[in-house]
Amino acid sequence: MTDTPSIDVGPFEEVLAAIRFTADGLVPAIAQAEGTGEILMMAWMNRDAVVETLSTGRVCYWSRSRGGLWRKGETSGQVQRLKDFRVDCDGDTLLLIVEQDGVACHTGRRSCFYRAWRAGKLETIQEVETDPSVLYGGHSHSHG
Repeated sequence: MTDTPSIDVGPFEEVLAAIRFTADGLVPAIAQAEGTGEILMMAWMNRDAVVETLSTGRVCYWSRSRGGLWRKGETSGQVQRLKDFRVDCDGDTLLLIVEQDGVACHTGRRSCFYRAWRAGKLETIQEVETDPSVLYGGHSHSHG
């Protein structure tokens, strides 16, 4: 059972056939910022999320923790609009080129990749841009 509106998958059969979903029916999707090429986040998509994303242009993922579709920005307002949808050579990873409203990370940072191994320690290389309590009204949230 899914919470996807009824969408005709016919136009997407070729791309769905090219994607190698895991045994759990998922595929990793990397979101990259249009223009800058910055990697914003990685999340999971299932067939319904792929079809919804391609049909609406608004990025939708599958939340493993919530067990349902996760329309990016539905809680935080930090929407991702799809600019290009790419499938890698093996069909087992997606690259979504997106226009990102605000921050991509639930921590309030532009990117989820805000920590880097530098000089023998893990350093924070991006500061919080938006207080997560403002984004989520005090509710915890994660990509998963």
